[in-house]
Amino acid sequence: MAGDISFALDYLAKGEKLNYLAFYDALTGLPNRALFTERLCQQLGIAEQNGTKVALVMGDVKRFRLINESLGRQDGDTLLREIADRARRSWPNPDSLAHINADSFAGTLVDFKDEAVAVHALEKAMKAVTGPPYTIGEKELAISMSAGIAVFPADGNNAETLFKNAEAALKQGKASGERYTFYQPSMNARVAETLLLENKMRRAIDNKEFALYYQPKLDLATGRVSGVEALIRWQDPDNGIVSPGEFIPLLEETGMILEVGAWAIHRALTDQRQWRMRGLQAPRIAVNVSAIQLRQANFVETVREAIMKTNSTPHGLDLEITESLIMEDVEDSIGKLETLRDMNVNIAIDDFGTGYSSLSYLARLPVQLLKIDRSFIIAMTRDAESMAFVSTIISLAHSLKLKVIAEGVETEEQLQFLKLLKCDEMQGYLFSKPLPFEQITSLLETY
Repeated sequence: MAGDISFALDYLAKGEKLNYLAFYDALTGLPNRALFTERLCQQLGIAEQNGTKVALVMGDVKRFRLINESLGRQDGDTLLREIADRARRSWPNPDSLAHINADSFAGTLVDFKDEAVAVHALEKAMKAVTGPPYTIGEKELAISMSAGIAVFPADGNNAETLFKNAEAALKQGKASGERYTFYQPSMNARVAETLLLENKMRRAIDNKEFALYYQPKLDLATGRVSGVEALIRWQDPDNGIVSPGEFIPLLEETGMILEVGAWAIHRALTDQRQWRMRGLQAPRIAVNVSAIQLRQANFVETVREAIMKTNSTPHGLDLEITESLIMEDVEDSIGKLETLRDMNVNIAIDDFGTGYSSLSYLARLPVQLLKIDRSFIIAMTRDAESMAFVSTIISLAHSLKLKVIAEGVETEEQLQFLKLLKCDEMQGYLFSKPLPFEQITSLLETY
């Protein structure tokens, strides 16, 4: 009986080991090519549904054959295990790594829309893997790696094609001495351009090259300036004023928006305090908040700190947040917005009508202002449905005791319709473009 049990346990242990070896590399403990390919296929299916990209990265240890021959196979295997261990600790998702063969590793980067984001993750991992020298026995060994990158869907819509193209990119990169190479040559140039822009923006933060411009809002009942919206501008020493559309998305992708966004709130409150010191009736200032800012656990504290540091009591701070952003995590958003409201910070839902908030949620949100997206303002004078939509939004907002601001007003005809519809405020080029501090100050002195 005991012999039967021992045989059964031994059989089960062997079965588990065989099952493990079918999917994992015995040397490094990482998934092997079979399991990695299976997981890659799943990631491609998800990316296709979500409209996102997947990067397949193939990496080789440079001159590994020479290392293996000089140190011996045992030390070579030790090096590979330690490389795998560092990669596992530094890769965004360790389950998306694999030891493919000999000195070749592979990994996937998922859920991104710009290749520069993938390069950031890859560079961080490569720095961790190749940074400090390895201690193998009594020797210290520095290594370097090359990587080839193929991106779904542009470089292939299945695992086999992506593998082939990533390997081709790796071969080309090794020949040219590049750390990483995309399969599409044009992508290398575009990513290099993006990374150059990112480095310039990091210097811009250090050199204080960002500035706030202010676009006034007009009270349609009194004709007076009722507030201003603070808009970030980059004063690039090489190219002059840079459009926000060129750098705001990159600030968000890299996380630099946290520092720049906090600066914008602080700068706006500082400017508002200067207006008071000049004897002006300082208008409320609206500052835009990005998704990554609102998601931070300390976001409310960041706003509170800016108010305290600028000695802005009472302050006139509004925060503009898109409806789609609020709806990402409604309960968390409501909690933060309620705390801000208790600090006398007004909340405006920006670009209203372009998201998906329901009327029931709108009634629950602790907001005071609705901004109708400029696309509806432009269309309402020539499209009955857009006119009906604007009219309905204004009526709905007023029933919830919310003020309505129309943005992007550019013609007198649009202005007259908004007055007839009892819209509360407007902003747009019909009245004024965004202005730097001294120019908006002069305007405030006359209104």
